Order: sequence, then structure tokens, then C-alpha cells
Amino acid sequence: METSHTKSLIGRKLYIPQMSYEGARCMAAAFQSIGVDAQPSPAGDAQTYELARKYLSGDECLPQVITLGNFLKVTQEPDYDPAKTAFMMPTSNGPCRFGHYLPLIRKIFAQRGEDEVLLLSPSSSNAYEDISESAASLVRTGWRAVVAADILRKMLLKTRPYEREPGTTDRVFAEALDRVCAAIATPNISHRQRLKKIIQALIQSRDAFRNIPLDTSKKKLLIGVVGEIFCRLNDFSNDHLIRLIEQKGGEVWMSDVAEWVWYTHDEERMQLIRQGQRFSLRMLGCKLRYAVMRADEHKLTAPFEQDFAGYEEPHHITQILELSRPYLPREGAHGEMVISVGKAIWYYKKGAAGVIDISPFSCMNGIVCEAIYPTISSDLGGFPMRVFYFDGIQANLESDLEIFMELADNYHRCRKHHPPKNRQLLIDGLNKNQQQTPKLSFSRQRKSRSPV
Repeated sequence: METSHTKSLIGRKLYIPQMSYEGARCMAAAFQSIGVDAQPSPAGDAQTYELARKYLSGDECLPQVITLGNFLKVTQEPDYDPAKTAFMMPTSNGPCRFGHYLPLIRKIFAQRGEDEVLLLSPSSSNAYEDISESAASLVRTGWRAVVAADILRKMLLKTRPYEREPGTTDRVFAEALDRVCAAIATPNISHRQRLKKIIQALIQSRDAFRNIPLDTSKKKLLIGVVGEIFCRLNDFSNDHLIRLIEQKGGEVWMSDVAEWVWYTHDEERMQLIRQGQRFSLRMLGCKLRYAVMRADEHKLTAPFEQDFAGYEEPHHITQILELSRPYLPREGAHGEMVISVGKAIWYYKKGAAGVIDISPFSCMNGIVCEAIYPTISSDLGGFPMRVFYFDGIQANLESDLEIFMELADNYHRCRKHHPPKNRQLLIDGLNKNQQQTPKLSFSRQRKSRSPV
């Protein structure tokens, strides 16, 4: 039996799981930049569930079902060869079931007699064994790919609700994605040259978005979207809820992927402090990595300052964590639940009419947040907050969403006349955190959409 240590990416096609299509495309382009034949895994459809559930007990969370099912779709292709196939499958420690994806998928392929398949995991000890000379380059290019995908998604979501001709924004988005991926995938150039190419591609894409004819005579209801990262980003897993929100008169502002990366980075910093390594080589490496990542992000987002005025992200993840603290302090809770709570309050402060949390059915993060949201909603004067759970079974979301949008519309119209009773608590929390934000960071925030 071939072990993972003897497997190589050479001669294999690498499939990137589609958390979001644009994210998978950009990450595939990052691998292409170092000579790896990479592409997104197939998209989800009815066959996804059919293929996956042959091997599952029914207790698995929705993202695991979709990821496995889409991987198994590859095995249905006529030219499929396990020895020439690789799947990227990140993993993690902790209570989330995400940490079980990798060993279960590896077990399933072994049961199928296809243990020659390579499962590439960025957090495993041999993840970059076959590309060790290019690993550092891939990590930096991969970060730029994450930021670029977030930018394009944000432009899509803030533009599409106002397009005069349906389909125009999707077409411009697809062309922009091709353009940016081509820049990311450029081989045999320096980091500086690649960054310049990506920025040029983003600027061309920005101008294309700006040229889309829009009808802004009536402002849409701004709806913040938080929740489990896969489910909120993957259209198939959430039954295309984002488009349905737009059809019901909403404009979506969705939490981005970079937010999670910044959270994990800050957790590393806090862990080093707890271990007594505040002044150590590991902490120095952590800070240097932070500075490089922040500098790259700043350069990539700078051309969009005008476009994102009013849609600014926190300039440091601790702002979100401090907003969450009165309800869910980071010292006692970890992961997406803390980010979702804090980001929901951030969206309120930026003028959102309501917040939707998209989570897989039985997800611990969604359950904890659902228990806390009523208190936050009350403190914010009835701010509409709703968890939508998904389990792969088709459901009619329209009636529930229509009720939510009606509540959001009423709240938005009444907000100026009836300020929330605990509004000052949230403002004090944000101001406190702004004073404590490390000076190393570049500002991601400029001005508010709707000062409150």
C-alpha cells in the first residue's frame, strides 16, 4: 500500500473544494503559479448527496456531505485515475466536526480501493513535502488569492441588486474572475511582479463593475450575513439564499474569508502569550507574517477605497472580538460563534437593517449563536437577527425570508426614532478596542456607511 509520504503532486490533477466558486478558482490559480495542475472540484447538485450518502451515517454536517460528494463526482469522470488525482482537504484541531473530514475521506477512498489518491492537507506534517521549494511562495500567493476573491465577491454583492439589466453583473464578475486568476497563475515571476499583475487585473475589474448601468433610485435593505464559513459561501449548500434575499429587496454584505484567516492568526498570537513566549522568535515570526499579510491586503484593497466607502471591514480582528465580548468572550468560546456575534453587531453599527446567520443543521456554532441573538436583538431595540439552518433537504425558504425582510424593513424605518437602549455599550466597546489595536496594522476602515 502506498503511504501518503510516498505520494507526489507531480503528474496529478489537484481539485480544490468549492467553499465558494471564486475562492476555489483563485486558490487553484495560486497552485498553478508553481506548476501544479489545479482546478475547482465539481459544483454541487443532486448527485452530490446521492454519491456521498452511500458512505455516511447521517450524523455528518452538511459541508462534509457536499465536499465528499463533489470529490466523488471526479471518480465518475471517464479519465479518472487515482494515481493521477489529488484533493486538497484542509483540517484543524478542536471540537468542530471539520477536523474529522480528512480522516473520514481518506478512509472512504481506501474502502473504494483507491488509496493511491493524494489528500493534500495544509496543516498536516507532510502537506508541502512534494513542493517544498515552492511552499513559501504558494502560501503568500494563496493569501493574495483569498483577498482577491473576497474583493470580487464584495463588488458582486454590492452591485448586483441595483443592475438595470439582469445578468450583467454576473457576466462582469465571471470576466473579472478570469482576469484575476490569470494574473495569480502567472508562473516564474517575483512576488512583486505578481502583486502588480493582480492589482492591474483588479483595477480593470473594478472599472468594469463601475460601468454597469445601475438603478440606485431606491436603496435596498442592507442585510449582514454571518455564520458557518462553508455554508454561507457555498450557494448550493444554502439553497441560493443570497439571491433570494436580493429578490426580496435586500443587498447582502457577507463576512469574508480573510476575516477567518485574521482570527486564526490572532489566536496564534494569544496562544504564544499564554505559553510565555511574548518575546520569542516564534512571536517575531508571527508579527513579521502579520506585517507582510497586512501590507499585501492593503495594496490589493487600496484601489477600492471609493467603492467600499460605507462597507469598511474592521481594521483589526480584535474589534470584532471586543464587540462580541459582552455576550460571548473569546476566552471562553472559540471559532465562528465569536466572530459571528461580533460581526453581527458590526453590521448593525454600519447601518444594516438585519442580520442572517447561515449554518448547517446541528452546527454547534449556529446553536450557540441562536441562543445569544435574542439578547443582542433586545439590546439593539429589536434588531432583526435570524439563523437559517440547512441540511441538504430542499425547503421553501420564501415565507420565512419574507417575514424576516418585513421585520428588517420596519426596523430600518423606525431606527432613527427609537434608538436602542444599550447602544452606548456597543460604541464604548468599539472605541475601547480601537485604542488597543496594534499600531502595526494598516487601516481597513475609513468612514461609516450610516453613523449611529
